[in-house]
Amino acid sequence: MGKLTDLDIRNWMRSGERFEQRGDGDGVYLCFPARFAVPVWKLRYRFAGKPRTVNLGSYRDLSIADARKTAKELRARVALGYDVAGEKQERKREAVAKIEAEKAVITMGALADDYFSSQILGRWKHPNIVRSRIENDIKPNIGKLAIGEIRPTHVDAMLKAIVRRGAPTMANDVLRWVKRMFDYAIKRQMISFNPAAAFDLADAGGKEESRDRWLTRSELAALFAAMRSARGWNIENGLTVKLLLLLAVRKGELIQARVSEFDLDAAVWYLPADRTKTGAAIDIPLPNQAVACLRELVRLGNGSGWLLPARKMQERMVPHIDLNTVGAALAKNIKPLMPGAENFTLHDFRRTARTHLAALGVAPHIGERCLNHAIKGVEGIYNQHDFFDERREALQKWADLLDVIAGDEQGKVVPLRPAKMA
Repeated sequence: MGKLTDLDIRNWMRSGERFEQRGDGDGVYLCFPARFAVPVWKLRYRFAGKPRTVNLGSYRDLSIADARKTAKELRARVALGYDVAGEKQERKREAVAKIEAEKAVITMGALADDYFSSQILGRWKHPNIVRSRIENDIKPNIGKLAIGEIRPTHVDAMLKAIVRRGAPTMANDVLRWVKRMFDYAIKRQMISFNPAAAFDLADAGGKEESRDRWLTRSELAALFAAMRSARGWNIENGLTVKLLLLLAVRKGELIQARVSEFDLDAAVWYLPADRTKTGAAIDIPLPNQAVACLRELVRLGNGSGWLLPARKMQERMVPHIDLNTVGAALAKNIKPLMPGAENFTLHDFRRTARTHLAALGVAPHIGERCLNHAIKGVEGIYNQHDFFDERREALQKWADLLDVIAGDEQGKVVPLRPAKMA
């Protein structure tokens, strides 16, 4: 039989004719058994006196000319003493071993998830704080690296990146958590050393000191003016900032809130114990301005059970916005419009409210309860009155003052209610 032709091969394929081999010469032949969808090229040769066969590829991938050229190159290697079939099998074994090895590699992201599931979830009162550090800082910086490949230089670069964005306290938190995660991996024989072990707070955000930052009336007026004019600043972020100021609550308490916790008709927020720092539930009186903001957030949530639902699909699969979403937007869109103001954070709003409450003549123990601080000393032990009515009066005074402050730059009172209500 002569050389094969494309016409012959296509006719065999069209008619469904099957065969074990049709020769093309020089050891090259075509194989088309019933189990193959497309004919396959093969090369017969002898090595060390024994017959050998190697696959060249399918007819779909190799034309007749390509199959003959490949066979010629392989015969040349055989002539030089190489077993080309054995080489191909070895390459296949190496590829399979590499794939299996890659599957077995534990990345920092996987370690962080494992640590969170086994050591944090169900054990820590506020696990989402740790989850936030994992998703916002650890994974973006070193999450894709195999834990065995992470070196101190990687840890150092991550910490410096967090400090550069103006979050030294978070850099300290991240250092503490990655140290614990690497120790966890050592105990389970995943790695043999902790690449973060040599670092201390001086290498991250530095020694932490109690903050005393609060915003003055003029700074608050500048903040409201910036929120009215900033580009890229959405209404949900603005309402969140207003509520944090109006209610003096912690950002996690508000961001993780469910709509069902609020009775807007009665103007009360029933904050459950499992989401307070003190571990005690508290009923928070809502000033009129806060009720208006909350109604607008509920409307914008479009039926969500969360006050601040997640705005897009994300890997972390948390149903509400991230704890850093509003703070990051504040740093990006608002603070550049307040060049004369010293740096401040969302948490400083609590100190701001407390300071202005005192200036309004609110009694210290009422001001402390407005921040859900326990009353200290013997009085705190024996006096279990929650001062709900007094807190309502105090927070309403504070809300009315914020209305005045919001209008300072325009020379008129600007209510802290949304511009449009449903």
